[in-house]
Amino acid sequence: MKIDARSTARTLAEIGKWRGVLLYGDDLGLIRERAAQCVRQIADSLDDPFRVALLDQEQHGRVEEEVGALSLIGGRRVVWVRDAQDALLPRVTSALAIDSDTVLVIEAPGLASRAKLRSALEAHPKIASIGCYPEEGRTLIASLSDLFRDASVAVDREALFWLSSVLGADRAAVRSEVEKLVLYAGEGGKLSLDDVQDCIGDSANATLDDATTAAMAGDRAVADIALERALADGLSPIALARACLSLMTRLQRVLDWMDEGKSRQEAIKLLKPPVFFKKMDSFTKALERWDGAGLRRACEAVQGFELACKQTGCPDLALSRRLIAQLCLGPRSFLR
Repeated sequence: MKIDARSTARTLAEIGKWRGVLLYGDDLGLIRERAAQCVRQIADSLDDPFRVALLDQEQHGRVEEEVGALSLIGGRRVVWVRDAQDALLPRVTSALAIDSDTVLVIEAPGLASRAKLRSALEAHPKIASIGCYPEEGRTLIASLSDLFRDASVAVDREALFWLSSVLGADRAAVRSEVEKLVLYAGEGGKLSLDDVQDCIGDSANATLDDATTAAMAGDRAVADIALERALADGLSPIALARACLSLMTRLQRVLDWMDEGKSRQEAIKLLKPPVFFKKMDSFTKALERWDGAGLRRACEAVQGFELACKQTGCPDLALSRRLIAQLCLGPRSFLR
């Protein structure tokens, strides 16, 4: 059964009511985090050898065997399957036919929307099918707030906005930075904007936001440095595409409001979340360089880049560098 975003948290909290969960999408960090959450709920641990069977791609042939096995110490078992693709469907179908209370947790990063595995499990009434995509804007701010609240750390609103503007979209990277800040603040502590900036330090310069904002503003030197640092930190080219599209959408909104008669300053102030003050100059330069037609062409190119990066054997790092170079050149580089 396909689970919408509003019901995801409740479904994950009640995963014991399901035979299994399929976690697909482009954010591997979020997929892994949600899979671990499900496993802990059922088995109380991620590495209990009696209650948790972790199957990598080479071990997919054991799915039916593990689903039918009993725990030697009692309690429900979890079969945690990673790197699932369509080839796994016959084994999952056979496993679900077994009379067992074992829960299947299936990670399927990059699974296509028309994939047979996804279609079949979305139609299964006892399988929760959940998309895991990079968070941005209000969704990212809400997730950051939840992470800090769970750690009993208070954060100023300005600090949250700044974090949402500089952190990458990958969930694992976001959680890593939050854990660093939580350790800095201590339980019951409070973080100001200055605290967050001091703690994050130069890592903010390695974010996708720096690369995309500088590229759209035509600042090739800053964009290239930011991209290379992000690549060194394990940047996902898919996340780069999403960051580009997010920024282009915000620029288009401002242009639309300006067409309605608002001044540039008034239009920028309408954006939620607001433009971080240190990014204001770059954002304004981008508005001066791009018009609606140019943004539409660039969006189409970014969508094509994302599709290409999902193909097996694609030189995605080279394509990432080429995309940033094109954005630095401006609208003319996307003329047909």
